[in-house]
Amino acid sequence: MPPSAAIVAVLAVAGMVASFMFTLVVPIQSKLPELLDASRDDTAWVVTSTLLAAAVVTPISGRLGDMYGKRRVVLALLAAMVVGSVIAAVSPGIVGVIIGRTLQGAMTGVIPLGISILRDTLHENRVDSAVALISATLGVGGALGLPISALITERADWHALFWISGALGVIVFALVLWIVPVSTLRTGGRFDAVGTIGLAVGLIGILLAVSRGNEWGWTSSAVLACGLGGLAVLLLWGWYELRIDEPLLDLRVAARRPVLLTNIASIAMGFSLFASNVAFPQILELPLAAGGFGLSLLAASLVVMPAGLVMMVLSPFSGRLARTVGPKLLLVLGALSLIVTYGYTLLFRDEVWQLLVANIGVGLGIGFGYAAMPMLIMRSVPPTETGASNGLNALFRSLGTSTAAAVIGAVLASSTVQVDGIPSPTPAAFQMSFLLGGVAAVVAFVVALVIPRHRAPEERHPSLPE
Repeated sequence: MPPSAAIVAVLAVAGMVASFMFTLVVPIQSKLPELLDASRDDTAWVVTSTLLAAAVVTPISGRLGDMYGKRRVVLALLAAMVVGSVIAAVSPGIVGVIIGRTLQGAMTGVIPLGISILRDTLHENRVDSAVALISATLGVGGALGLPISALITERADWHALFWISGALGVIVFALVLWIVPVSTLRTGGRFDAVGTIGLAVGLIGILLAVSRGNEWGWTSSAVLACGLGGLAVLLLWGWYELRIDEPLLDLRVAARRPVLLTNIASIAMGFSLFASNVAFPQILELPLAAGGFGLSLLAASLVVMPAGLVMMVLSPFSGRLARTVGPKLLLVLGALSLIVTYGYTLLFRDEVWQLLVANIGVGLGIGFGYAAMPMLIMRSVPPTETGASNGLNALFRSLGTSTAAAVIGAVLASSTVQVDGIPSPTPAAFQMSFLLGGVAAVVAFVVALVIPRHRAPEERHPSLPE
C-alpha cells in the first residue's frame, strides 16, 4: 500500500480541484452574456447548474461509495469533470457550457468521499489531521483558484479556463488510480433509485428557489412553485426513506443528536463563509466614488486569498487540537472566531489592510469549523455510513452557501446608488451583509455548544480513540 502521506496529498489535491470549479468562471461571469450571445438570465445558469449538480450528486455519490467502493466513485466523478471541461471548452454557445458546468459540479462529491477514504485507510492517530486538511480544501481551492482564474482570463482566451480544468482532472484521475487504494469496507444491498430521484427533485426545487429568487422575484409563482414543491417532495421522500429496508440515506442515523446538530451548524457556517465571499470582493472592486476601493479582480482576489492560505496552514494544527480537546470545542472556536471577525469588520473596514485582516479571521474560523464537522460526523455514525453521512453534511454546507449567495445578493441589490449610471451597493448594504454573516456565526456558536461531547458506545468506530 502507498504511504499514507501520499494518499492524503492526492485526496487534498482532488479536493482543491473540486472547490476550484466554483470560482472557475467568476472572472468572466459579468462578460458571459457577451461571450455566449445570451441574456443575463440565461448565463446565470452557468453558475446555477454547477450549484445544483454539486448539491444533488454529493449525498448520492456518498451512498454509492459506501456500496460500490469509494475510490471507484471518486474516479467516476473525476471522469465526469474532465468530460464536462472538454464539452465547455469546445462549445461556442451557452447550451454546451451549461452542460459542461453541470458535469464539473459533480466533482464536489470527491471531498466527502475523500474524507471517508481517510477513515478507512489511515491509522487512527493520523485521521483527524488528514480530515482537517481535506476539509480545508473547500476554502483553499476557491481562494487560490480565484486569482489563478483572473490571471488566466487576463492573458488568454476564456476557453483556456476549461482546458486547464480538464488537464487538472486528468492528472488527479491518474494520481488517484495510482496512489489511492481500492475500498474494502462496503455496504451491501440494493441501490435506492426511487429515493435518489426524490432527493434530486426536492433539492433542485429548493435550490432553484433560493438561487434564482433575486432574478425571478421572491414572491413570483416560479419561486413559490419551486420552493414549496421541492419542500413537499422532500417531505414525501423522507416518509418513503423511513419505510424501506435499504434507503439511500438512513435518516435515523442522520437524526441522531450529534449528527443533526452538526448539520444545522454546517448550514450556519456555510452561510457565514459565503457572506464574506460575496461581500468582500464586491466592496474591494467597487469604484472609489461609490465608497469602495476600486481594485481590479486580480488585486481583490489577492486580498481575499489569505483566508484559504490560513485554512491550509491551520489544518494539521486543527487535527492535533481535535485529538486533544475534541472536535466540538474546535467547532465552538471556529464559530467564535467568525463572530469576532464580523464584529471587527462592522467597526473597521475603511482600509484595504483592514479587510485583509478580516479575511484572515474568516480563514481561521472556517478552518477550525470545517475541520471539526466531518470529525463530529464520523464519531457518530457506523463505518458503513461514513460516505453517505459526510455527503449529507457537505450538502448542508452547500445549502448554507447557496442561501448566503441569494440573501447577501438581495441585500446588496436592495440598497444602491448610481455611479456613472451603474447601480452600486451602499455602505449600509455592506453593513447589513456583515451583520447577517455575524448572526449566522452566532447561530453556529450556539448550536455547537449543545452538541453532545461523548458518543454512545454503539456509535463508536473501533479504530477511533475513546
